[in-house]
Amino acid sequence: MRRLAGAAKAVVLAGWLLITLFPLYWIVVTSLKPKPEIFSVPLRYWPANVTFEHYAELFEFADFGAYLLNSLLVSLVAAAAVTAIGVLGGYTLARFAFPGRAALMLAFLVTQMIPLFIALGPLYLLMSDLDLLNRLAGLMLVYVAMLVPFSTIIMRGFYERVPVALEEAAQVDGASRLVAMVRVVIPVMLPGIAATFIFAFVQCWNELFLAITFIDSEDAKTVPVAMNSFITQYDIDWGSMAAATVVSVVPTLILFAAIRRWIVEGLTAGAVKG
Repeated sequence: MRRLAGAAKAVVLAGWLLITLFPLYWIVVTSLKPKPEIFSVPLRYWPANVTFEHYAELFEFADFGAYLLNSLLVSLVAAAAVTAIGVLGGYTLARFAFPGRAALMLAFLVTQMIPLFIALGPLYLLMSDLDLLNRLAGLMLVYVAMLVPFSTIIMRGFYERVPVALEEAAQVDGASRLVAMVRVVIPVMLPGIAATFIFAFVQCWNELFLAITFIDSEDAKTVPVAMNSFITQYDIDWGSMAAATVVSVVPTLILFAAIRRWIVEGLTAGAVKG
């Protein structure tokens, strides 16, 4: 009976994995098909003639490399700023009791429920007055302001899982609160910090609505804005869009692979030193 249940569970999981991975597989296959084969009848689940013409078009004619660099710069800087602010803000909310703390946390949560388009008009006028339209720095500031409240709440939740006794022990040994936070709490918090950074990076990397509103210059376009240009009034360049999707996934995969090591180290570092 247990074997039968285990086999059924394996079949269900395998089916779910297939359903999850098939769209990714289809995007890769589409990016490798010549244009006449993309909508061929019957559908081909593997191209008869593999081609890299769509990838070549991205970098030869669409200057996709510059868009990738723009997205990397915006996402890395904004995610780093959001994480740094979240680390300090989350610590303050988790460790200090002060008047208005509950109201501040409620305000952070309420901001996440307000549709973004409501603030789009005033935000556009503000960006225009500050001469930040068509500037990557302006997009970074908007992303930081948008992500800091939720990231702070996330970090607060991680801090509350770290025993206060760890800091108190360090302070008994003569460390200040800041030193105790940096040398004792932060190493234990690496999984939370990595999760917050990934959350902020992915949000910035995939964001289109604000980017397409504030960025119109070719020099400042990010990857989502560039991919949106493949959709025209009468046609969609599916081959180039699929190739751009495959290329845009690579930096995120590299980031996950790099940060995974820090997450594992953070599970054992800091609390048992000495």
